[in-house]
Amino acid sequence: MRAVRGATQLEVDERDHLLERVAEMVTGVMTSNQLEVEDFISIVFTSTSDLVSEFPAYAARRLGFGDVPLICARELEIAGSMPRVVRMMAHVETDLTRADVTHVYLHGAAALRRDLTRVHAVPDEA
Repeated sequence: MRAVRGATQLEVDERDHLLERVAEMVTGVMTSNQLEVEDFISIVFTSTSDLVSEFPAYAARRLGFGDVPLICARELEIAGSMPRVVRMMAHVETDLTRADVTHVYLHGAAALRRDLTRVHAVPDEA
C-alpha cells in the first residue's frame, strides 16, 4: 500500500471548473502510477475555504469511484497560502516503491511541492 498525493489550483470557484480540475488531477494520478479504480483504498480531498461550489469527491464519483471511501475536508487557513486549491491523498494498492510513486501537482499548484512531483503536465495558461 502507498499514499499518492495530488493538488490542483482553480482559476475561479465554479462548479463545472472544479469538477473538471479535480477529475484531471485524479486521472493524472491514475495514469502516472498505472492505477485502476480497483487499486484505490480511499481518498481524502481537502479544499481551501474559498471553494464552495461543489464537493471535490463528487468528481471522483463521476469517474467510477462509487464504492471507494471518499471524504472531503477543509484545508487549514494559513496567512499567505495559495488560494483555490484542491488537494488529494489517495491510499492505493500498488507494487510501486515509495520512490517510484508519482505525485501530481497541476496548474498553479505545481509550485507547492516541486520536490515531490515529477509531473507538471498542465502548465498555467499565460
